[in-house]
Amino acid sequence: MKALEGVKILDFTHVQSGPTCTQLLAWFGADVIKVEQPGVGDATRKQLVDVPGADSLYFTMLNHNKRSIELNGKNPVGKEVLTRLIEECDVMVENFAPGALDRMGFSWERVQEINPRMILASIKGFGPGKYEDCKVYENVAQCAGGSASTTGFLDGPPLVTGAQIGDSGTGLHLCLGIVTALYQREKSGRGQKVSAAMQDGVLNLCRVKLRDQQRLEAGPLTEYSQFGEGIPFGDSTPRAGNDSGGGQPGRILKCKGWETDPNAYTYFITQAAVWGKVCDVIGKPEWKDAPGYATPPERLDKLNEIFGAIEAWTMTKTKFEVMDICNPLDIPVGPILSTKEIMEDEGLRATGTIVEVDHPTRGRYVSVGCPIKLSDSPVEVTRSPLLGEHTTEILTSVLGFAGDDLDRVIGSGAVGAAKVAAQ
Repeated sequence: MKALEGVKILDFTHVQSGPTCTQLLAWFGADVIKVEQPGVGDATRKQLVDVPGADSLYFTMLNHNKRSIELNGKNPVGKEVLTRLIEECDVMVENFAPGALDRMGFSWERVQEINPRMILASIKGFGPGKYEDCKVYENVAQCAGGSASTTGFLDGPPLVTGAQIGDSGTGLHLCLGIVTALYQREKSGRGQKVSAAMQDGVLNLCRVKLRDQQRLEAGPLTEYSQFGEGIPFGDSTPRAGNDSGGGQPGRILKCKGWETDPNAYTYFITQAAVWGKVCDVIGKPEWKDAPGYATPPERLDKLNEIFGAIEAWTMTKTKFEVMDICNPLDIPVGPILSTKEIMEDEGLRATGTIVEVDHPTRGRYVSVGCPIKLSDSPVEVTRSPLLGEHTTEILTSVLGFAGDDLDRVIGSGAVGAAKVAAQ
């Protein structure tokens, strides 16, 4: 039995943040019914298309294990079907622009009237306040949430990260909120609103930078490279390049082959507990007890020299050789893995973190599997639905439409009639 088996999710989400959330719920066994505009569907179906006539990877990789129904919520019969779906489902998830649900006639108050046990989960760009009506996209969230201002090098502009911490990160936060609300409903019997703002999600992931903002009041951040370089600190947490961001100095260093391989690098941390082993490995045993090098505080103004010596050693080794040498010595290192290397990683494939999926129109593709493992609820990743693929199935098996009643709904234009007829 899957962890969320029996839970029905009414999925009104699109693009990335919401679909990330509902895909996780689907992986854990929830029946996720993705509601899509007839003939159009989720915008990402046709964005960044690489196989003509097939749904894009952008869509397929975010909508595994779901069912799709084409439904026009503005059509009177469509509103009837939607009302029935709200009655039958446990959770409604949406990431529309602010006010869109109200304009459809399905405000929170109306949803509560239809189904008092319904959990309405929403992703918005900003929480309540002066920006609450503003649209937010991934990079806007990273900028507004404190990530961009603290990412990059001190002498360069703010940078966004390749990790989708605004969209997918907020989807993960919302998923936890939904599961928590489901748990509380078991005790209270009532549904509730769950909200996650993208700015808030990014900020939560940047909390160590707020830690450093407050530490600035006590003086310079001594573990940042600019301290050792004698560069004054301003009044906010600076960009720190590839510094570790914690109490243990760390940097990205070149490895053998870096001249031609853009990912021939390793991350190397000079953890205090293994300082002596680091000195031995890089051929600097005299540093172990030398004045100015023996303790972490003494080394802070010499980090450029120290990492320069470490890099001179790592440049003679491949990133995997560095891992093989340092790991047995408990020296924290990690290879910079390219997306190609990650896709081909045997360990990630063995655990289901990287999966291959068959699709009827685009063929076989590689995707990310569920990153969270439950011993009693193993995840099987199935392909994303074709647009409207399950319309008839949902109308009949979930809502009980049959005979003349089913014909009435199909003939109303409320659903994707062409897809229904083809099934």
